[in-house]
Amino acid sequence: MYMTEYLNKIFQGTNYEILEKLPEKSVDLIFADPPYNLQLKNELYRPNKTKVDGVFDEWDKFNSMKSYDEFTRKWLIACKRVLKDNGTIWVIGSYHNIYRVGSIMQDLGYWFLNDILWIKTNPMPNFLGTRFNNAHETMIWASKIKKAKYTFHYKTMKTFNDDLQMRSDWHIPICNGKERIKHNGKKAHSTQKPEELLFRIILSTSNVGDTVLDPFFGSGTTGAVAKKLQRNFIGIEKEKFYVDIAKKRIDKILPVKIELLNYKLEIKLPKVPFGNLLEKGFVKIGENIFSKDKKQKAIINANASISLNGFIGSIHKVLQMFLDKKSHNGWKYWYVERDNKLVLIDKLRDEYRKKYLNI
Repeated sequence: MYMTEYLNKIFQGTNYEILEKLPEKSVDLIFADPPYNLQLKNELYRPNKTKVDGVFDEWDKFNSMKSYDEFTRKWLIACKRVLKDNGTIWVIGSYHNIYRVGSIMQDLGYWFLNDILWIKTNPMPNFLGTRFNNAHETMIWASKIKKAKYTFHYKTMKTFNDDLQMRSDWHIPICNGKERIKHNGKKAHSTQKPEELLFRIILSTSNVGDTVLDPFFGSGTTGAVAKKLQRNFIGIEKEKFYVDIAKKRIDKILPVKIELLNYKLEIKLPKVPFGNLLEKGFVKIGENIFSKDKKQKAIINANASISLNGFIGSIHKVLQMFLDKKSHNGWKYWYVERDNKLVLIDKLRDEYRKKYLNI
């Protein structure tokens, strides 16, 4: 079976058995939401005597820690085989299982990049009052090998976060309201993840057209978000009930227009030396350049060096010597005067790229 025959489909069955049929190194990104092995024995009730709709499903129950570890090792080995060398995997869990999963991942050679805390802004209370309110889950983000050239859209996520580095604590509410898939008035899946969570994961660590695999597909959140963001998906789910729900859900998804998904922020702009600006007349020989407060004034020499108080060198080197700093970006420091206004020379560089490089 060719790879295209697997794309954008949900396969019912045991994940590691189905994964064995996929071509080796065929998947770009994996999101895995395995059973947490919560080991819940008794029903839980609120103080008002109403029953808590927790996770009591049979698929979350294992006879022992050993059997859970064996199960975990099998699907992680199978996932590593189909993951591309530069691909990454996300695994989510709670304190019940994430440390065991993480240990096995390291034993298998996965290389940890981050652990992300999903901080639930509306967590379920601890009704018995015997422990701290469990208000987060942990996600491990790992590459297949240590030196993988993995996908990470750093600038995109910084912009997403109002020009601040995206942190490893994500404050996102649990899935509820209209987003929660219902069946006969009750939630269809006990551990349905919010689309917002998968949106960040897929947006930040994959590209348009990539293949995203979810070996514990459940109600289909991964597939729904992948389709929306113009990625291919492969879903594997053991329970037919969930397969049917996921198919209906994903069929209703409309993809975002491709032109709205470009990662223009991540494009590395071609290098433009200061001398190019001089050659094309964006700056002139003998012209002064200034600091923003105009307290520092340098002059442009014919060889594109600048002179400032006896220091001579590039727009960067003079700053390093004069300000006594190991490194400094002259493009972000120096201004020229145009129409009685100061213009950053970096803006002139942008104008050069547009005019001569069509960027």
